Amino acid sequence: MGCWRVPSTVLVCLLLLRPPPSAACPTACHCSSSGEVDCSSRALREVPQGLATNISSLWLGYNFITMLGPRSFPALPGLLLLSLPSNHLGLIHPQALVGLGALQELDLSNNYLTVLSPETFLPLTSLTTLNLGSNRLEDLEPEVLQSLPQLQALLLQDNPWVCSCDILPLWRWLSHNREKVQEKALLLCRLPEQLNKYPIMAFGNESFRQCQETSLSAQQYLFFLTVGPFSFLASIFFCTFMGFISVVYHNMRREPHFWRRPHICKGH
Repeated sequence: MGCWRVPSTVLVCLLLLRPPPSAACPTACHCSSSGEVDCSSRALREVPQGLATNISSLWLGYNFITMLGPRSFPALPGLLLLSLPSNHLGLIHPQALVGLGALQELDLSNNYLTVLSPETFLPLTSLTTLNLGSNRLEDLEPEVLQSLPQLQALLLQDNPWVCSCDILPLWRWLSHNREKVQEKALLLCRLPEQLNKYPIMAFGNESFRQCQETSLSAQQYLFFLTVGPFSFLASIFFCTFMGFISVVYHNMRREPHFWRRPHICKGH
C-alpha cells in the first residue's frame, strides 16, 4: 500500500495558512476589497441577496426599488453609508433598517416617500446625515427626527410641504435645530396657494398664534362629536321625564279623590 500520510499537525498548519475565502458579492453588484458594494443603475427591484456582513458602503441608487420590507437588509454591523436615491421608494417598513446600528449616512432623496413612521429610524442610533430631499412629504412628525440622537445634517428640500396648523410641531423642531438643517432656503410651502414657495423657516411664533389658541386634535374633535349629540338627547329625555313626573304630581294634589276608593252608600 503506497499511501502517503500527512501528520495531523502539518495538515492543521496548512489549513491555517490558507487565505480565507473572499466574501460573497451579489451578481448584480461590484464589490471592492475596501468593503464598498456598488449596485447602482442595475434595474434592481429589491435589495440584492447575498451581501457580505463586513461591507462598509452600499450604493443602491437609480434602481426600481419600491419598498423596504421588514428586515430588508441582513445584519451589517460595519455598514456606515447606505445610498438609495432615485428609486421608486414609497414605503419603508418600521423594521426595515434593523441591524444597521453603525450606519452614519442615509440617502433617501428623489423618491416617492409620503409618510415616515417614528419607529423607522429607531435602530439608527449612530446616524449623522439624513437626506429626505425631493420626496413627496407634506408633513413630518418630529418624533421621526427625535429618534436620531447623533443627527448633525438633515436635508428636506423640494418636498410639497403643506403649511397649515399641522406643520407647527415640525416648525418648532426645525426652529430649535437650525444648525442641523441644510439648505434652509429650499424648505418651501406648496400649499395653501397663498403661501406657495414661502420659506418655512421664515415663519415666526405670531404666524401660528391662531393655531395655538384654537387647534384641536383629531381625538378631541371625535370626543366633541360623540359627546355633543349624546348630551343633547340625554337632556331632552331628562326634561321630558321630569315634566311627566311634575304633571302627575300636580294632578295628584289637585284631585286626590281620583285616587281614593269610592264609598258604598247604604240605604236606610
